[in-house]
Amino acid sequence: MIKRGVKVSSEETSSVIHVLWEISGGRGILSSVPTDPHSIPSVQSGPSARNVKSRSKHQIKKVFSKDKTFRPRKRFEPGTQRFELYKRAQASLKSGLDLRKVVQLPEGENINDWIAVHVVDFFNRINLIYGTVSEFCTERSCPVMSGGPRYEYRWQDGGHYKKPTKLPALKYMNLLMDWIEALINNEDIFPTRVGVPFPKNFQQVCKKILSRLFRVFVHVYIHHFDSVCNMGAEAHVNTCYKHYYYFISEFSLIDHSELEPLRPMTEKICN
Repeated sequence: MIKRGVKVSSEETSSVIHVLWEISGGRGILSSVPTDPHSIPSVQSGPSARNVKSRSKHQIKKVFSKDKTFRPRKRFEPGTQRFELYKRAQASLKSGLDLRKVVQLPEGENINDWIAVHVVDFFNRINLIYGTVSEFCTERSCPVMSGGPRYEYRWQDGGHYKKPTKLPALKYMNLLMDWIEALINNEDIFPTRVGVPFPKNFQQVCKKILSRLFRVFVHVYIHHFDSVCNMGAEAHVNTCYKHYYYFISEFSLIDHSELEPLRPMTEKICN
Protein backbone atom coordinates (compact mmCIF):
# COMPACT_ATOMS: atom_id res chain seq x y z
CA MET A 1 0.00 0.00 0.00
CA ILE A 2 1.06 3.64 -0.42
CA LYS A 3 1.70 5.02 3.04
CA ARG A 4 1.74 8.52 4.46
CA GLY A 5 5.21 10.05 4.29
CA VAL A 6 6.48 8.20 1.21
CA LYS A 7 9.26 10.20 -0.44
CA VAL A 8 8.44 11.30 -3.98
CA SER A 9 11.49 12.27 -6.01
CA SER A 10 10.12 12.86 -9.52
CA GLU A 11 7.09 14.17 -11.33
CA GLU A 12 6.65 10.75 -12.96
CA THR A 13 6.54 9.02 -9.57
CA SER A 14 4.06 11.57 -8.29
CA SER A 15 1.83 10.84 -11.30
CA VAL A 16 2.12 7.10 -10.68
CA ILE A 17 1.07 7.46 -7.03
CA HIS A 18 -1.95 9.61 -7.90
CA VAL A 19 -3.06 7.17 -10.60
CA LEU A 20 -2.61 4.19 -8.27
CA TRP A 21 -4.85 6.00 -5.81
CA GLU A 22 -7.54 6.24 -8.50
CA ILE A 23 -7.10 2.60 -9.58
CA SER A 24 -7.64 1.38 -6.02
CA GLY A 25 -10.64 3.63 -5.46
CA GLY A 26 -8.86 5.06 -2.41
CA ARG A 27 -9.75 1.95 -0.42
CA GLY A 28 -8.17 -1.24 0.82
CA ILE A 29 -4.60 -1.41 -0.39
CA LEU A 30 -4.26 2.38 -0.32
CA SER A 31 -6.19 2.78 2.92
CA SER A 32 -3.37 4.56 4.73
CA VAL A 33 -3.08 7.29 2.12
CA PRO A 34 -4.79 10.54 3.14
CA THR A 35 -8.37 10.70 1.81
CA ASP A 36 -7.43 13.62 -0.41
CA PRO A 37 -5.00 12.31 -3.06
CA HIS A 38 -3.57 15.81 -3.49
CA SER A 39 -2.23 15.64 0.07
CA ILE A 40 0.22 12.93 -1.00
CA PRO A 41 3.75 14.44 -0.77
CA SER A 42 4.43 16.51 -3.84
CA VAL A 43 7.48 16.43 -6.07
CA GLN A 44 10.62 17.46 -4.25
CA SER A 45 12.90 20.10 -5.68
CA GLY A 46 16.08 21.91 -4.76
CA PRO A 47 18.79 20.47 -2.44
CA SER A 48 16.40 17.94 -0.94
CA ALA A 49 15.62 16.44 -4.32
CA ARG A 50 19.32 16.34 -5.23
CA ASN A 51 20.04 14.51 -1.98
CA VAL A 52 17.35 11.94 -2.79
CA LYS A 53 18.81 11.39 -6.26
CA SER A 54 22.34 11.11 -4.88
CA ARG A 55 21.22 8.66 -2.22
CA SER A 56 19.32 6.65 -4.81
CA LYS A 57 22.42 6.24 -6.97
CA HIS A 58 24.31 4.81 -4.02
CA GLN A 59 21.43 2.64 -2.86
CA ILE A 60 20.25 1.27 -6.17
CA LYS A 61 23.01 -1.33 -6.48
CA LYS A 62 22.41 -2.43 -2.91
CA VAL A 63 18.64 -2.61 -3.42
CA PHE A 64 18.89 -4.65 -6.62
CA SER A 65 21.67 -6.94 -5.42
CA LYS A 66 22.03 -10.55 -6.51
CA ASP A 67 20.96 -11.91 -3.13
CA LYS A 68 17.59 -10.17 -3.58
CA THR A 69 16.81 -12.16 -6.72
CA PHE A 70 13.66 -14.21 -6.19
CA ARG A 71 15.02 -16.91 -8.53
CA PRO A 72 18.55 -17.53 -9.90
CA ARG A 73 19.19 -15.45 -13.00
CA LYS A 74 18.99 -17.18 -16.37
CA ARG A 75 22.18 -16.43 -18.32
CA PHE A 76 23.03 -16.58 -22.01
CA GLU A 77 25.96 -18.71 -23.12
CA PRO A 78 28.89 -16.46 -24.21
CA GLY A 79 29.69 -16.76 -27.90
CA THR A 80 26.13 -17.57 -28.95
CA GLN A 81 23.97 -15.42 -31.22
CA ARG A 82 21.52 -14.80 -28.39
CA PHE A 83 24.34 -13.64 -26.10
CA GLU A 84 25.39 -11.12 -28.75
CA LEU A 85 21.78 -9.94 -29.16
CA TYR A 86 21.49 -9.58 -25.40
CA LYS A 87 24.67 -7.47 -25.25
CA ARG A 88 23.37 -5.27 -28.07
CA ALA A 89 20.03 -4.78 -26.33
CA GLN A 90 21.73 -3.92 -23.03
CA ALA A 91 24.08 -1.47 -24.74
CA SER A 92 21.11 0.29 -26.33
CA LEU A 93 19.37 0.52 -22.96
CA LYS A 94 22.42 2.05 -21.31
CA SER A 95 22.98 4.51 -24.15
CA GLY A 96 19.87 6.48 -23.24
CA LEU A 97 18.11 5.84 -26.55
CA ASP A 98 14.34 6.16 -26.81
CA LEU A 99 12.93 2.90 -25.42
CA ARG A 100 10.48 2.74 -28.32
CA LYS A 101 13.47 2.43 -30.65
CA VAL A 102 15.43 0.11 -28.37
CA VAL A 103 12.78 -2.61 -28.66
CA GLN A 104 12.64 -2.61 -32.46
CA LEU A 105 13.97 -5.71 -34.22
CA PRO A 106 17.52 -5.10 -35.49
CA GLU A 107 17.85 -5.42 -39.24
CA GLY A 108 18.62 -8.95 -40.38
CA GLU A 109 17.88 -10.59 -37.02
CA ASN A 110 15.44 -13.42 -36.37
CA ILE A 111 12.32 -12.24 -34.53
CA ASN A 112 12.12 -15.37 -32.36
CA ASP A 113 15.71 -14.89 -31.19
CA TRP A 114 14.88 -11.27 -30.34
CA ILE A 115 11.75 -12.28 -28.43
CA ALA A 116 13.61 -15.07 -26.59
CA VAL A 117 16.32 -12.66 -25.45
CA HIS A 118 13.75 -10.22 -24.10
CA VAL A 119 11.55 -12.82 -22.42
CA VAL A 120 14.55 -14.13 -20.48
CA ASP A 121 15.72 -10.61 -19.68
CA PHE A 122 12.27 -9.54 -18.44
CA PHE A 123 12.07 -12.69 -16.34
CA ASN A 124 15.40 -11.81 -14.72
CA ARG A 125 14.53 -8.16 -14.12
CA ILE A 126 10.95 -8.63 -12.91
CA ASN A 127 12.10 -11.51 -10.76
CA LEU A 128 14.66 -9.15 -9.21
CA ILE A 129 12.06 -6.39 -8.68
CA TYR A 130 9.73 -8.77 -6.85
CA GLY A 131 12.66 -10.11 -4.85
CA THR A 132 13.24 -6.62 -3.42
CA VAL A 133 9.69 -6.39 -2.04
CA SER A 134 9.00 -10.07 -1.29
CA GLU A 135 9.77 -9.62 2.42
CA PHE A 136 6.75 -7.29 2.60
CA CYS A 137 4.54 -9.64 0.59
CA THR A 138 3.34 -12.11 3.22
CA GLU A 139 0.30 -14.32 3.58
CA ARG A 140 -0.98 -11.81 6.10
CA SER A 141 -0.41 -8.66 4.03
CA CYS A 142 -1.37 -10.25 0.69
CA PRO A 143 -3.66 -13.24 1.37
CA VAL A 144 -4.78 -13.23 -2.27
CA MET A 145 -2.81 -12.56 -5.45
CA SER A 146 -4.52 -9.40 -6.63
CA GLY A 147 -4.19 -5.96 -8.13
CA GLY A 148 -6.44 -3.86 -5.95
CA PRO A 149 -10.11 -4.57 -5.24
CA ARG A 150 -11.10 -5.10 -8.89
CA TYR A 151 -8.56 -7.70 -10.05
CA GLU A 152 -7.80 -11.12 -8.60
CA TYR A 153 -5.46 -13.65 -10.17
CA ARG A 154 -5.88 -17.39 -9.65
CA TRP A 155 -3.24 -20.00 -10.40
CA GLN A 156 -3.70 -22.83 -12.90
CA ASP A 157 -0.91 -24.87 -14.44
CA GLY A 158 -2.58 -28.03 -15.69
CA GLY A 159 -0.57 -30.04 -13.20
CA HIS A 160 -1.11 -29.85 -9.47
CA TYR A 161 -3.49 -26.92 -9.99
CA LYS A 162 -5.86 -28.15 -12.66
CA LYS A 163 -8.49 -25.53 -11.83
CA PRO A 164 -8.00 -21.79 -11.20
CA THR A 165 -7.05 -21.62 -7.52
CA LYS A 166 -7.03 -18.65 -5.16
CA LEU A 167 -3.62 -18.36 -3.48
CA PRO A 168 -1.64 -15.89 -1.35
CA ALA A 169 0.46 -13.60 -3.55
CA LEU A 170 3.77 -15.02 -2.30
CA LYS A 171 2.71 -18.61 -3.11
CA TYR A 172 1.42 -17.48 -6.51
CA MET A 173 4.76 -15.76 -7.24
CA ASN A 174 6.72 -18.87 -6.26
CA LEU A 175 4.67 -21.02 -8.59
CA LEU A 176 4.86 -18.44 -11.38
CA MET A 177 8.66 -18.13 -11.24
CA ASP A 178 9.05 -21.93 -11.09
CA TRP A 179 6.75 -22.28 -14.10
CA ILE A 180 8.60 -19.68 -16.19
CA GLU A 181 12.01 -21.01 -15.18
CA ALA A 182 11.03 -24.52 -16.30
CA LEU A 183 9.88 -23.17 -19.68
CA ILE A 184 12.96 -21.08 -20.46
CA ASN A 185 15.23 -23.96 -19.42
CA ASN A 186 13.36 -26.36 -21.72
CA GLU A 187 15.48 -26.90 -24.86
CA ASP A 188 12.40 -27.94 -26.83
CA ILE A 189 10.86 -24.49 -26.26
CA PHE A 190 13.90 -22.20 -25.89
CA PRO A 191 16.56 -24.01 -27.96
CA THR A 192 20.12 -22.82 -27.40
CA ARG A 193 21.97 -25.09 -29.86
CA VAL A 194 22.87 -23.58 -33.22
CA GLY A 195 20.61 -24.76 -36.02
CA VAL A 196 17.82 -26.01 -33.74
CA PRO A 197 14.57 -24.29 -34.75
CA PHE A 198 12.03 -22.76 -32.41
CA PRO A 199 8.81 -24.74 -31.99
CA LYS A 200 5.74 -23.57 -33.92
CA ASN A 201 4.02 -22.49 -30.71
CA PHE A 202 7.02 -20.52 -29.44
CA GLN A 203 5.43 -17.08 -29.64
CA GLN A 204 2.24 -18.35 -28.02
CA VAL A 205 4.28 -19.64 -25.08
CA CYS A 206 6.08 -16.29 -24.83
CA LYS A 207 2.77 -14.43 -24.87
CA LYS A 208 1.61 -16.53 -21.92
CA ILE A 209 4.84 -15.88 -20.02
CA LEU A 210 4.71 -12.13 -20.64
CA SER A 211 1.03 -11.98 -19.73
CA ARG A 212 1.72 -13.60 -16.37
CA LEU A 213 4.77 -11.41 -15.74
CA PHE A 214 2.50 -8.40 -16.19
CA ARG A 215 0.60 -9.56 -13.12
CA VAL A 216 3.78 -9.13 -11.08
CA PHE A 217 3.91 -5.47 -12.15
CA VAL A 218 0.24 -5.06 -11.21
CA HIS A 219 0.77 -6.48 -7.73
CA VAL A 220 4.02 -4.62 -7.05
CA TYR A 221 2.66 -1.27 -8.24
CA ILE A 222 -0.69 -1.43 -6.45
CA HIS A 223 0.33 -3.22 -3.25
CA HIS A 224 4.02 -2.51 -2.72
CA PHE A 225 4.90 0.75 -4.46
CA ASP A 226 5.47 2.41 -1.08
CA SER A 227 8.31 -0.06 -0.43
CA VAL A 228 9.71 0.60 -3.90
CA CYS A 229 9.67 4.36 -3.23
CA ASN A 230 11.19 4.02 0.23
CA MET A 231 14.11 2.11 -1.32
CA GLY A 232 14.58 4.86 -3.90
CA ALA A 233 13.97 2.31 -6.67
CA GLU A 234 10.88 3.78 -8.32
CA ALA A 235 12.74 5.14 -11.37
CA HIS A 236 14.28 1.72 -12.00
CA VAL A 237 10.90 -0.03 -11.74
CA ASN A 238 9.21 2.57 -13.96
CA THR A 239 11.92 2.20 -16.62
CA CYS A 240 11.63 -1.58 -16.55
CA TYR A 241 7.85 -1.32 -16.92
CA LYS A 242 8.10 1.10 -19.83
CA HIS A 243 10.67 -1.13 -21.56
CA TYR A 244 8.36 -4.11 -21.08
CA TYR A 245 5.30 -2.19 -22.29
CA TYR A 246 6.98 -0.86 -25.44
CA PHE A 247 8.30 -4.33 -26.27
CA ILE A 248 4.97 -6.15 -25.96
CA SER A 249 3.29 -3.34 -27.91
CA GLU A 250 5.88 -3.41 -30.69
CA PHE A 251 5.23 -7.10 -31.37
CA SER A 252 1.58 -7.33 -30.22
CA LEU A 253 2.45 -9.94 -27.62
CA ILE A 254 -0.39 -9.24 -25.18
CA ASP A 255 -4.02 -8.41 -25.78
CA HIS A 256 -4.48 -4.87 -24.51
CA SER A 257 -7.54 -5.90 -22.53
CA GLU A 258 -5.17 -7.79 -20.21
CA LEU A 259 -3.31 -4.55 -19.50
CA GLU A 260 -6.42 -2.84 -18.15
CA PRO A 261 -5.41 -2.98 -14.44
CA LEU A 262 -2.57 -0.48 -15.07
CA ARG A 263 -4.05 1.31 -18.08
CA PRO A 264 -4.42 4.75 -16.41
CA MET A 265 -0.83 4.62 -15.16
CA THR A 266 0.46 3.35 -18.50
CA GLU A 267 -1.23 6.26 -20.29
CA LYS A 268 0.55 8.65 -17.95
CA ILE A 269 4.09 7.31 -18.18
CA CYS A 270 4.24 5.54 -21.56
CA ASN A 271 2.84 8.23 -23.87
